[in-house]
Amino acid sequence: MSASGDLSRFSINQMTVKQLSLPELVDACRELGVVNVGLWREPVQTYGVEATAKLVRDAGLTVTTLCRGGFLTAIDPDERTAALADNRRAVDEAAALGTEVLVLVSGGLPAGSRDLHGARERIADALSVLGPYAEEHGVKLAIEPLHPMYAADRCVVSTLAQALDLAERFPAHQVGVTVDTYHIWWDDQAPAQIARAGAGGRIHTFQLADWTTPLPEGVLTGRGQIGDGAIDMREWQGYVEAAGYTGAIEVELFNDGLWARDGREVLAETAERFTANLNL
Repeated sequence: MSASGDLSRFSINQMTVKQLSLPELVDACRELGVVNVGLWREPVQTYGVEATAKLVRDAGLTVTTLCRGGFLTAIDPDERTAALADNRRAVDEAAALGTEVLVLVSGGLPAGSRDLHGARERIADALSVLGPYAEEHGVKLAIEPLHPMYAADRCVVSTLAQALDLAERFPAHQVGVTVDTYHIWWDDQAPAQIARAGAGGRIHTFQLADWTTPLPEGVLTGRGQIGDGAIDMREWQGYVEAAGYTGAIEVELFNDGLWARDGREVLAETAERFTANLNL
């Protein structure tokens, strides 16, 4: 079994087919000719970091990203210490897996707080510690702005401009950004910010998911299959490539409907949608 089209830049994010175990995912990638994967910490930890590294290495797969670090907005000193320790572990895991990119979801407002500015400053404080640590381990941190609907409880960084305002306090080889179509497609300033990120060498990963409506209750599992929604994927591919990005393009879908199906079938469909909706 193999997918048609050029899959050399296609990366399947593990969450898209989370119903597959790591060995099943690796086998399915091998059968389809998929050479890149983005991994998540929880299933990697369950399988074992070193065991996962050997599994993907032996299969000839490149790990494009590890998701996720972050959640750096706590006020309580003990919680902040714990968050920094967890993010150091995430860097260690990324290095062990051979990926250069650790994706960061910054964290929402602490309970009882309405101080967005203060939360973002605490992210910067944490990055001043984590950036050098990541550099020592050959890993780059990629701040991912999430759609504003997540600002309160998950990510106070909602736009690429906000992400870059944080990232640009640090060297580009330490901190850059994640460009994810699902989270930024609505923002008419995003194309200019992609150019800004590219000029600074800060586009560390590019991810795809479509925007479909109606959103499900809870919204977290509302990411649509490529081609099913409102986003022109070729347009956004054009922006990142004009900004100099030539790396892997990762498809990351949180979708209950996809998770209820056979994972190999979903992987094959995702690869087909990838080649049909991008300029390759």
